[in-house]
Amino acid sequence: MANSSHAEHISFLCQTSTTSVVLPIVYSIMSFTGLPGNAISLWVFMRKIGIKTSTHIYLINLGISNLLLCLTMPFQAVYYSLGTTWEQHNTMCQMAINGLTPVIHINICLGVMILSWVALSRFASLIQHSHADRPSRWLKVLPGAFFCRKRQAKLAYALCIITWAIVAIAVSSFVVLYSIRAAGTVKNGKGDEVCYSVAVEVGGEGSHVFALVSISLFFVFFLLVLSAYMAVIRHIWRSKRSAIISDRQRVYARVFRNIVVIKVVLVVCLLPYHIYKAIFIHIVNKQFWPTSATTDDCHPLSMYVEVKSILLCLASLRCSTDPIMYFLLDKTFRKHALSLLRLLTNANDSQSSKSNGVQLSQATTGCR
Repeated sequence: MANSSHAEHISFLCQTSTTSVVLPIVYSIMSFTGLPGNAISLWVFMRKIGIKTSTHIYLINLGISNLLLCLTMPFQAVYYSLGTTWEQHNTMCQMAINGLTPVIHINICLGVMILSWVALSRFASLIQHSHADRPSRWLKVLPGAFFCRKRQAKLAYALCIITWAIVAIAVSSFVVLYSIRAAGTVKNGKGDEVCYSVAVEVGGEGSHVFALVSISLFFVFFLLVLSAYMAVIRHIWRSKRSAIISDRQRVYARVFRNIVVIKVVLVVCLLPYHIYKAIFIHIVNKQFWPTSATTDDCHPLSMYVEVKSILLCLASLRCSTDPIMYFLLDKTFRKHALSLLRLLTNANDSQSSKSNGVQLSQATTGCR
């Protein structure tokens, strides 16, 4: 990177209470809510649902990815809370740089791709039996396996395996390259190598190229889901004009709701981070750092890095809220989840009744 030659003149990234206090609290809350939510969701999908559809297979893989990310969130909280006081050669710091970063980016990439597969699968089930005046053009665009019920599950397994493999290999290769070439040593005002530094948070040319590739892929899948969303609206409108009116209108409404839920998740959680990341890379590559800075100065990118960290937290928030999305997307999961909640409620009521009975018995004995 052309500007990295001036980085040694700027001592460290400054933190505000947002980074050092708020983000650790948010990551801790997300971990406490996301771990049980995703664990219970996986248990429902894998143990309570016998015949698994392609949607179940996609959501199982998404749940595994989310569970892994939730396990790393306590370390994320420690990373931001310790900030510039955490020495870079510390073992936990190296875990944060070379361990947590791959998990986060694998989760983000996997989430986008798997949600896109879910949207396309739901859309294929809609246009497969069309009541519109003419067949949808998507019938010629999407692979035939999306429309064959017997092949949908096999396609889902294959797509998930390929997605995991591609994303894991790409991110792991980047981390190895980053640790060898891009990561330098940045010192704080005391002359210590620090973990929360420009080298880690900004990176070098290699990390920027990888980020731009991942951003481009995100927008490809984002536009793919958007196209499916627009096609569903058009398909429903054409079907309503058809002379054939059937109960499939309810199916249309359900598929439309599913794609809307996925679109909202992508827009609210993931779109802001990817837009800002592209802007951030542009700022880093175009700005020239002052060479007259002293060791007590904050790096001029401190504010930009903080915004990036906040939006990354927003992108990670999806892993804690995905169980709600499962509830909205799949009626079989919804039925088993409600059954489980009723069992837990009945068990708590039964335990409370027994406790009250024991207390009443003890009180009566005391009166005697």
